[in-house]
Amino acid sequence: MRLSVVSALLSCALATSASARASRSPAGLKFPRETDGLQDMVTWDEYSLMINGSRVDIFSGEVHPYRMPVQSLHLDVFQKIKALGFNAISAYFFWGIHEPKRGELSFDGFRDPQPFFDAAMKAGLYVIARPGPYINAETTGGGFPGWGTYTPGLWRTSNASYVEAYQGYMKAIGAKIAANQITNGGPVILVQVENEYTGYQAPYTEDFAYESDLKAVMRSSGVTVPLIVNDAYPGGHFLDVDIYGYDSYPNGFDCAHPDVWLPDAVPESSWAAHEKYSPQSPNAIFEFQGGAFDPWGGAGYEGCARRLGPEFERVFYKNQFAMSTTMINFYMIFGGTNWGGIAHPGVYTSYDYGAAIAEDRTLREKAYELKLQALFRAASPAFLTSRPTNVRAAQGAFTGNPALKTTQVLDVVGGKTGFYVVRQTDASTTALQAYTLTLPTSVGNLTIPTLGGTLALDGRDSKIHVVDYAAGSTNILYSTGEILTWATIDERDVILVYGNTGELHETAFTFASASPIPRATVVSGPGSSTLKTKPLPGNALALQYTTSGQTVVQLGPRILLYILDRATAYQFWVLHPPAAAAGPFAQFSTQSPVLVKGAYLLRAAAATAHGALALRGDLNGTAPTQIEIIAPAAFTRGGATFNGAPLALGRTRYGTLTAQRRAVLPAVALPDLAALPWKTADSLPEVLPSFSDARWTRANLTASANPAALRTPVVLFAGDYGFHTGAVLWRAHFAASAKGEEEGFRVEVQGGSGFGFSVWLDAAFLGSYAGDGATPAANGTFAFPARLRPGSAHVLTILQDHMGYEENWWAGADFFKLPRGILSYSFVGSAATDTDTVMRAWKVAGNLGGESYADPSRGPLNEGGFFGERQGWHLPGFDDRAWAAGAPTAGLARAGVGFFRTAFALRVPGGVDYPLSLVFANTTTTTAGAGRARAFRAQVYVNGWQFGKYVNHVGPQTAFPVPQGILNYGGENTLAVALWAMEAGGARVEGLALRLTARVESAMGPVANVPAARWAAREGAC
Repeated sequence: MRLSVVSALLSCALATSASARASRSPAGLKFPRETDGLQDMVTWDEYSLMINGSRVDIFSGEVHPYRMPVQSLHLDVFQKIKALGFNAISAYFFWGIHEPKRGELSFDGFRDPQPFFDAAMKAGLYVIARPGPYINAETTGGGFPGWGTYTPGLWRTSNASYVEAYQGYMKAIGAKIAANQITNGGPVILVQVENEYTGYQAPYTEDFAYESDLKAVMRSSGVTVPLIVNDAYPGGHFLDVDIYGYDSYPNGFDCAHPDVWLPDAVPESSWAAHEKYSPQSPNAIFEFQGGAFDPWGGAGYEGCARRLGPEFERVFYKNQFAMSTTMINFYMIFGGTNWGGIAHPGVYTSYDYGAAIAEDRTLREKAYELKLQALFRAASPAFLTSRPTNVRAAQGAFTGNPALKTTQVLDVVGGKTGFYVVRQTDASTTALQAYTLTLPTSVGNLTIPTLGGTLALDGRDSKIHVVDYAAGSTNILYSTGEILTWATIDERDVILVYGNTGELHETAFTFASASPIPRATVVSGPGSSTLKTKPLPGNALALQYTTSGQTVVQLGPRILLYILDRATAYQFWVLHPPAAAAGPFAQFSTQSPVLVKGAYLLRAAAATAHGALALRGDLNGTAPTQIEIIAPAAFTRGGATFNGAPLALGRTRYGTLTAQRRAVLPAVALPDLAALPWKTADSLPEVLPSFSDARWTRANLTASANPAALRTPVVLFAGDYGFHTGAVLWRAHFAASAKGEEEGFRVEVQGGSGFGFSVWLDAAFLGSYAGDGATPAANGTFAFPARLRPGSAHVLTILQDHMGYEENWWAGADFFKLPRGILSYSFVGSAATDTDTVMRAWKVAGNLGGESYADPSRGPLNEGGFFGERQGWHLPGFDDRAWAAGAPTAGLARAGVGFFRTAFALRVPGGVDYPLSLVFANTTTTTAGAGRARAFRAQVYVNGWQFGKYVNHVGPQTAFPVPQGILNYGGENTLAVALWAMEAGGARVEGLALRLTARVESAMGPVANVPAARWAAREGAC
């Protein structure tokens, strides 16, 4: 993913020196059209990518397999992406989950990439594979494994120790990617090496040896498709690849102020940079902003979805059309969940990202806006050989209105089609602008509207007007109504145009000179009273109309024009029945389009052997859905079905089919979590006098390869002892001085943004640092409750949260190695107590087994070091009958950690998609009544999977989606909560509920419960 907010600000300064850095690229750099002769299926030229010799507009969305551990749900997400008009996905692969212990690689269970690739094939989506080794991605360590924090040498360089470290993983993931290349019958068409290798901490500079080795590893693993990079901005870094690309996040990450746009936010320099650095390959953006991450204490993802919503897409994405960007990937299209310890400290459990597909897999409005643009691009082959002509001279162009910018984009190969992208000069404005267009056309210059009146552009909107645009055998002379799509069906060109409700538009057609101009007849809808026509030179006819609802106009026997407002345009889907002749690539067919209006989602269409059209899709409303089918007669002679049920078909006066379908949404009883029988047990016995830490890891290292300066007698960095996630416990055994001078304890702990820690002396609670959304390390001074008896033995216990490792965007900086643990400590009143001669021992505990983690099925990041986690209390099958009754809503009466367990059954029928979330009540009352909320941290485990970390005083997340497959929708479920009360008076959860977030009749495939271990006695648990 994108560089951090700090790095984003610094990138502006870096841009000034990009040219100088680029000049250090290897001499003789060339831009090959094919990958060194290794294959000929994926090629390119200066305009676009080509697959099997045909030009392809790469319209892709980012999805991360590790953020959705339910492998059988990949297909649901991919079918939605495909239905939105995309033809590709991009995916990071996370080194840290595959090699949590050096030399021990795992691709088992949810870590197996094969089901991900298989689902992409089944959905008909190409894959851009991005294996790292560094990925950023708001992932702990930026994707690096935890053991990297104590591995000597600079990472993201050609340092020998780093190169040796990544070889095993990169060769293994490279082989799996290679096996799924298009040349081997799989979906992978491009492979990215490294990620945003753009910023270098002085005196380090771009490391060409490192770049060369990464490419060599990929090639030696069998990867033959083109290698790509994503520069963090178009600055000319890592140019020696097949296709150079860059990233762009132009509207920033301020989700707290979603309506604030900068006047100059829309980027205009990308085309010049592309021409400078990679003129012989396509203009490619491998990450364009699809949403935003949100930090601990942030505004919440609904603010991000609003900031990067449909208006943003209409302005910023169409600007990339204006830059002839024929390869674009949106980060993210589906964010997923930072379950367990996947996240770096800058984000919380949700990775919703405000994306088009929300974390619970429902579609936001912005998904439908994306669909409009995707379908237009897919129907516009002239775009693939286009060039912007006036990037630096767009203000007032073609309109004479300086408040508007119009970019002319011409098909320089076909020499006919023109695209005119109009937007507001001031991106921040919400003002309405009226304008006319004076455009060159095949019949001469025309001032449009030709029938009088003006066009209108709202603030935060953009339009693409076309000139001499081919739609089958029809030539659209011009259209101010935006093209949604077109299809030639049974020798008739069906053309869909749209605009905002109430807008004035014109669409004009040219006809063969020997042919009479056909009459325009309104055959459906409200447009008969407003449609105007006018003959134009060159045997052309202009139609002027107002976009409202749906109006259908017939022009002779060959043209059927749908005039739509935006809301109606959202309802249309373009489906392509599988082409049997294409073999394993049947789902990739773009032939024989079927247009269907209606349904929340349409996933697929297939022509059956009996001449029927089988539609599969999702419905989410209680009112009947009106469906209109525009399909070849050969597909519908035998009727049509929806999700297997026959449709009662009618026919419009213009020949299309209609039907109604009411969603089947059965009622489902959800458990009342508050009414369930809960059991509870203490999960902090470590502070009791009887507790033995004899089997804990001795923290006795006196030196560390970690670059952080050592300020304690022994190393107290959790990572050096193999603990890289979740709760970490430290115990210090010491003897009081001969005079009992110790009055308190001072400690500095580092855990990452949002972290906290608590301190006990023996069984006495001393206090906590509760944490906030920004502070990665904190000092605390904690007074002892009484004077210590001279020479007496004591134990200090420190419980800290590990929020993940930092990312490492700056090469040569090793920022990800910033330790988690105790940075310094001292005893108040006695300077000598913490010396080696007096301090008997430090012990440390984290997740059971550390890098040799106890639960291979859920992986290395699912568990931390709470006593209950080490014992496996969060797992299904644990016998809690001897525990006391107690619920998290009753909570704890004092500072500490309590584990709570319950069980419930779900009976959700098939044929529906009912996503569920665990929702905490967000309140400011204390356990005692009115006043400030007592600080606590709660972790939620569903059938053993940690799917939520709730920090009540930091937030913002209170609802935690849990996907089907983690939740057993057809049987028993185990729910566990670890509650860490951080104040002396304890804490309780004010409320916890299981709630439906949507009710959808769905044609999604079957969802299998993720295979995972049940409880068994754990050897070494203590």
